[in-house]
Amino acid sequence: MTTGLQKRVSTRLAFLAAGMAMSAWAPLVPFAQARTGVQQGELGLLLLCLGIGSLLAMPVTGVLAARFGCRRIILASGLGCCLVFPLLAIAPTAWSLALALFLFGATIGTLDVAMNIQAVIVEKEYDGALMSGFHGLFSVGGIVGAGSMTLMLWAGLDLVVASLVLAAAVALVLIGAGPYLLRDPAPSERDAPLFALPRGAVVLIGALCSLVFLAEGAVLDWSAVMLTSGGGFTAGQGGLGYAAFAVAMTVGRLNGDRMVQRWGGHRLLLLGGLCAALGFLIVVLAPSPWIALAGFALIGTGASNIVPVLFSAAGSQKDMPASLAISAITTIGYAGILAGPGLIGFVAHAFGLQLAFAGLACGMLLVAASGWSAVPGAGGGARR
Repeated sequence: MTTGLQKRVSTRLAFLAAGMAMSAWAPLVPFAQARTGVQQGELGLLLLCLGIGSLLAMPVTGVLAARFGCRRIILASGLGCCLVFPLLAIAPTAWSLALALFLFGATIGTLDVAMNIQAVIVEKEYDGALMSGFHGLFSVGGIVGAGSMTLMLWAGLDLVVASLVLAAAVALVLIGAGPYLLRDPAPSERDAPLFALPRGAVVLIGALCSLVFLAEGAVLDWSAVMLTSGGGFTAGQGGLGYAAFAVAMTVGRLNGDRMVQRWGGHRLLLLGGLCAALGFLIVVLAPSPWIALAGFALIGTGASNIVPVLFSAAGSQKDMPASLAISAITTIGYAGILAGPGLIGFVAHAFGLQLAFAGLACGMLLVAASGWSAVPGAGGGARR
C-alpha cells in the first residue's frame, strides 16, 4: 500500500523533472537561432509557439486527470516531453522548430497541470502545507536543468548528445516517481464535467496568478536591461539580476511550507505581495545596480510562495471541481506570462522601463490586498 511519504516524494520528483525539462531549453535558444537563421523578431514568434502549445493543452488536462488519474497523465506527458526535447536541438528550419516548440509546450503544459492536481490531492490528504515545497523542487529542477545543460555544452559535448543526456535524466526521475503517483482520480473528481468556465473564487485566484507570473516574466526578460541600461553593469553582468531573483525564490519556496503552517496562506500572500512590491520599488529607485540586485532578491523572496498558496486555495474552493480549477488557473496564469513581455515592452517604449516596473509594484500591492479574499483559511496554518 502506498504511504503518504511515498506520495509526497513522488510528487516532488514530478516537479523536479518538470523544472529540469523546462529550463533546459533556455541554453539551446542561441543554437536554435543560429541553426535556423531567424532574426530576433522571428525568434520571438517561434518562442510564442511554446506558449500556445501549453495554453491549448492545459484546459484539457483537468478533464483527462479526472478521468484517468494523475499517474497516467504525468508519465505520458513527461515521457512525451523527453521524446520531443531532442528535436529542439536538431530542428533545421523555422517551421520544424515551431512544430517542435508547440509539441514541447503541449507536453510541458499537460505535465504542469497534472502534477499540480496531484499536489493538491496529496496536500489535502496530508492536511498540512506542502505546496511551497513542491514548487521549490520545480525551482531546484530549473537550476539543475539549465545548469547541467550549460555545463555540458561548455565542456564541448555535442548539442544533440547533451539534449539526449538531459532527456534521459528527466525520464529517470519520472520513472522513479511513477510507482507512487496517484493511479485513480479523486472520488470527488470522477463526475466532473468535461468543460466548465472559470467562476467564483477561481476567477480571482487565476487573475492573481496571472499578475504574479507577469511579474516573474518581467524579471526574466527585463532585469538585465534594468541593470545595464544605466551603464552600472556590463552586458556580461546583466544576468545577476535574474540569478538573485531565482536563488531567493528557490530558498523561499523550500522554507515556505513552514511559513504557511505558522502564519496561514492569507497572511503569507499579504507579506509576500508587500515584499515583492518593495523589491520592485527598490529596483526602480536604486542609486546603484548593487542595490537593485537586493531589490531583485526581495522580489524573488516575496513572490516565492504566492503561487503555491494560490494553488492550494484552488484545491480548497467549492465553486469548481479541483481538477478543472487547476487547469483554468494555470491557463490564466500562463496567459500572463505570454502577454507580459509585450505589455512591459509597450509600456517601457511609451513611458520608460522604470515606470513599467513601478506598475508591477502596484500589481503586487493588489495581490497583497486581495489575499484575504482569495484564500480565506487557505494553507496549513489557516486550516488548523
